[in-house]
Amino acid sequence: MRFLFVSGTRGSILKPIVICADDYGLSDGVSTAIEELIEHGRLSATGAMTGLPGWKRRAAGLKALVARHPADIGLHFTLTGQRALSPARGLAQDGRLPEIGHLVLRAVAGALPQQALRDELRAQLDAFEDEWGAPPDFIDGHQHAHALPGVRGILIAELVARYGARPPWLRNCTEPLAWAHRRRLGLRKALIVGTLASGSAPRAAKAGIASNDSFRGLYGFTDTPPYREVFRASLAGPGERVLVHCHPGRVDDELRRLDPLLEPRERELAYFRSEACGEDLERAGVRPARFHETAPAPIR
Repeated sequence: MRFLFVSGTRGSILKPIVICADDYGLSDGVSTAIEELIEHGRLSATGAMTGLPGWKRRAAGLKALVARHPADIGLHFTLTGQRALSPARGLAQDGRLPEIGHLVLRAVAGALPQQALRDELRAQLDAFEDEWGAPPDFIDGHQHAHALPGVRGILIAELVARYGARPPWLRNCTEPLAWAHRRRLGLRKALIVGTLASGSAPRAAKAGIASNDSFRGLYGFTDTPPYREVFRASLAGPGERVLVHCHPGRVDDELRRLDPLLEPRERELAYFRSEACGEDLERAGVRPARFHETAPAPIR
């Protein structure tokens, strides 16, 4: 497959936006796909699931890759559906983290065990740094769990305590309602996620942690509308620090054992590898970029 590289719209400067793939380390099929898209300039960031064996298997190769093709590599903080790295007492059952619905109910009720959250976060950060030899560039969350009430406070406090004046940037899962309405696609999910995450970005900013100001890429993982329409909608609209998240990957036996999201990953990968993706980026006047290349966050 020949990739169409984006060289710029006629006489214009391409706007830098972060295009971030979730779930690095979930399976070799997912990780290989993400590496390929970083190499060919279609992705500029990925979040790693450090509690899974795939992270240890792949971290050294990923580090060599981003030395040649720079990208932000972060922690995809995982609180749902996988094995815990810590005892996670009161959170995990028989070592397995809860499903997202159960986690959300406990978060809304203010019933999440704070010490268990803190222990699991520290264990996953340790696992990242043990393999990477450096702090993560950013933090986000599997199924957006990092932004839930009862979780985000623990996360922000730990980042400040652990990294001082240079904390990783933090994924903000909210944006102004008018911006989400303008895109229409994925609106219902954007409203749900944004409501649950409400207040997380201002709290992070107060602690000196930078965040994106526009969060995009949400959809129902269906084949209608085609993923190209979802992505094209994600490229349009206001925002100075835009983040588009995605889930490309190849389905393999390991992925089938660990996660229910299968065919949508293949559809996303096919689009990102296509010439259509390069054409859509160029038409929108944007380019995949690391977070520090986007507009600086305002001083609060």
